[in-house]
Amino acid sequence: MQAGAALWLAVRSVAWAVLVPGVVAGYVPWRYFGVSQVSLRLVRPADALGVLTAGLGVALLGACIAEFARSGRGTLSPVDAPTRLVVRGLYRRVRNPMYLSVSAILLGECLLTRSLALLLYWAVWFAGVNLFVIGYEEPALRRRFGPAYEAYAREVGRWLPRLRAAPDRS
Repeated sequence: MQAGAALWLAVRSVAWAVLVPGVVAGYVPWRYFGVSQVSLRLVRPADALGVLTAGLGVALLGACIAEFARSGRGTLSPVDAPTRLVVRGLYRRVRNPMYLSVSAILLGECLLTRSLALLLYWAVWFAGVNLFVIGYEEPALRRRFGPAYEAYAREVGRWLPRLRAAPDRS
């Protein structure tokens, strides 16, 4: 990939990351669910676990976004999706690591805020994500990538990682 194309892909990837998971797991919890009011004390186990969980979610989300750009030549947005099926990195373990990463961020924030409302927000969001994945995303991937996606879906779980990773097909 040429330097200009790679830079443009990086800009689009960051923009979509800010726009989608940034709003879902950043702005909304900060603005409406008390994340901005957290008085962090890492000696409290819930705070330490919340920071660890949310931080891990951010790191894994970053790895997924980078893999979409590197292997798939696309972004996390359905309107700017990868042109190649991404089956490397975390995608060898689970088909939807980006959504699971956002879940980790939100659940970490639940621990930090002790907010049942934020937990309900996560549950509604995750239910919506399930409907989106099953109703739109998977059928679109089947149409776009055909037998390659079918084989991938047989080998890799939608939400729960398998004990053995799928083979690296890159």
